[in-house]
Amino acid sequence: MTAKPYPDSYYAASANQAFVFPSLSESIQADVCVIGSGITGVVSALKLAEQGYKVALLEAEQVGFGASGRSGGQAIFGWACEQSYLENLVGQESARHFWSIALEGLAHTKQRIKDYQIDCDWCDGMAHLGMKARHDHALQTWYHQLQDNYGYNSLTLWDNDQVREQIDSPLYTSGLYDANSGHLHPLNYTLGLVAAAKSAGVDIYQGSRVTQIIQGESVTLKTVAGQVQAKHVILACNAYLEGLSPYLESRVMPVGTYIAATEPLGEAKCWSLMKGMAACDINFVLDYYRCSADHRLLFGGRVSYSGAEPRDLKAIMRAQMIHVFPQLRAVNIDYAWGGYVGITMNRAPHFGRLANNIYYAQGFSGHGIAACGIAGELMAEAIATTAERFDLFTRIPHRAFPGGRLLRTPALVLAMAYYRIRDYL
Repeated sequence: MTAKPYPDSYYAASANQAFVFPSLSESIQADVCVIGSGITGVVSALKLAEQGYKVALLEAEQVGFGASGRSGGQAIFGWACEQSYLENLVGQESARHFWSIALEGLAHTKQRIKDYQIDCDWCDGMAHLGMKARHDHALQTWYHQLQDNYGYNSLTLWDNDQVREQIDSPLYTSGLYDANSGHLHPLNYTLGLVAAAKSAGVDIYQGSRVTQIIQGESVTLKTVAGQVQAKHVILACNAYLEGLSPYLESRVMPVGTYIAATEPLGEAKCWSLMKGMAACDINFVLDYYRCSADHRLLFGGRVSYSGAEPRDLKAIMRAQMIHVFPQLRAVNIDYAWGGYVGITMNRAPHFGRLANNIYYAQGFSGHGIAACGIAGELMAEAIATTAERFDLFTRIPHRAFPGGRLLRTPALVLAMAYYRIRDYL
């Protein structure tokens, strides 16, 4: 099976290394088989290989082909759902454990970059931006909750004047800046992890889509031309399950989101737009953006539920970018691309097991850079030592998207139309 090429993105054009891995064409055995070569899968494979496990990693396309290689690149504290929501779901004590694990994921992301010397353009700082009085109040509440209840002291609140000093756009009325969060080149980060996993002895196969999982004390994973027998399996497919597990697929929705990269603007122009940080508004359907190491604006947003990329994507993304930054009206768009983010009904992470020896982690809902890494670590930890921290996530209740596989997308379109109207109002 031939792996698809990477999408024509700025990330693919600026990738700093490339790999050629074989397709699986025989029957092999492993202690652990990992399905998916995004951040989640590669981190879990790397951690287990470093502890002496024989690990096989199967990727349907090229390594880092999915969200890990084409996302907005923001590494953000916490989870996609707010801590107050987690408290309502699982109680304050469990919510505190989840918070600590999320911060660990962010810290370990930075540490991995140092430990494996990954060249991925890490920059500190992330701003969440308000656009109306309701947003201003929400950011103030968020700030006080995290500082007072969780002792998180990396945050700074910006009023109208302060946010205009930091983000040169007429749209924003307030901001919540986190010095602990940051941003990076997601494909180069993922490829750096792949290089580390390869060096640690992980057997990696591209163009090797898993077509069937046969459960048992020893799990059999079949591909088009081969199979793996493994004691443990890690499912790290997220929005790219494509029929592999109907149960998991019913609880995560692949939502298309899109990014444009401008022509190079120069360091001074980028700094005038935003002071080195990443940023996003707090609308339900949000815009997010940052400047690249070669001084382009990477501007993301817009969503699609049909699976089809919008026509004339460059023009659509350019129009929204100019809405936020009118001073960029004369700037050209060099790249525009999209990919799927996997969201859950409640925006909380969905971790668990399909069987005692089959682990999964999905539904990062836009917080994948840091959360995917800690998910991979927790699954490796569950296999190698203790599952206590991983199994904690099974306390979070998850429901299937209504309508089944055929009707869940139109049902979500209707629901999201409501939230878009709410954003505009």
